[in-house]
Amino acid sequence: MALHRLISLTMGVPNVSETAAYYTDFGLAPDGDGWFTTQDAGRQLRIVHAPTRRLVDIRIGADSPDDLASAASRLARLDVPAAGAGGGAYEEGGTRLVAYDRATGIRAVVDVAPRFVQEPRPAPVYNGPGRSERTGSRAPGVLRTTPVRPRKLGHAVVGTTDFDGTTAFFRDGLGFRVSDYVADHGAFLRCSTDHHNVLVMKAPVTFLHHTSWQVDDIDEVGRGASAMLEGHPERHVWGLGRHHAGSNFFWYLKDPAGNFSEYYSDMDCIVDEQLWSPEVLEGAKGLFNWGPPPPPSFLAPEDLAEIMTGNHSAAR
Repeated sequence: MALHRLISLTMGVPNVSETAAYYTDFGLAPDGDGWFTTQDAGRQLRIVHAPTRRLVDIRIGADSPDDLASAASRLARLDVPAAGAGGGAYEEGGTRLVAYDRATGIRAVVDVAPRFVQEPRPAPVYNGPGRSERTGSRAPGVLRTTPVRPRKLGHAVVGTTDFDGTTAFFRDGLGFRVSDYVADHGAFLRCSTDHHNVLVMKAPVTFLHHTSWQVDDIDEVGRGASAMLEGHPERHVWGLGRHHAGSNFFWYLKDPAGNFSEYYSDMDCIVDEQLWSPEVLEGAKGLFNWGPPPPPSFLAPEDLAEIMTGNHSAAR
């Protein structure tokens, strides 16, 4: 596909310093000017001030100027103007395209950028029925003592009051591919080989639901969440479990602005488009395969009414 990676996100929150401290605890490394880095992919999150919590912008990698020209043409058919690096109308041969989703105000930036190559990590060795591949030693996962640090940014989930319009912006305009749908209120979209990089979700107000961060394996999901909850039980939202859409292990926590953050591992990978058939998922299957049921606050965060009325304050 012409798009090949999710480069970074800018998150707007009312309480920048508190939220920045949370993501430092979460394992992202501060890198100046509001930026945070992951282990493998560099600067991937920027935190800036905004009246309500929201996704301010999203940066996406493309292979060539021709890919940007194609996206500009598709956006024009949706009556969405696109601008180039100079801020005016998009110009052929440019290396950056900028467009705004009408419903959410999200600024999408598509850059001509090199493809991301992630160094493989050794797979953990597990024993199983009739299979003793690790003998005479404890599992490496229980011996780890270093803090958990996410490898890369995986995806963001955004709530929109115009589900069809925002889905069309990413899918039909920018060129994201569909991986799965949740009935008529969720679209799992990808700009890489990961199962999804953006999930568009029908909502009564525009907001950022969560960001998701890759760690090595299920032990790191558990270790990371356990460390975050030590002394801060109020951070817990939902987990441990395994999703059906994407198949990944998950654990969700809540930052001081009210956004959720997810540690994940073992995400579905779609390399050959012809080998993947999107599903329309119904009921609980659209949320999880196993684990505790999601709390009501995961489906409808408690501050949505405040965001709708403009009285939002940082989550307490």
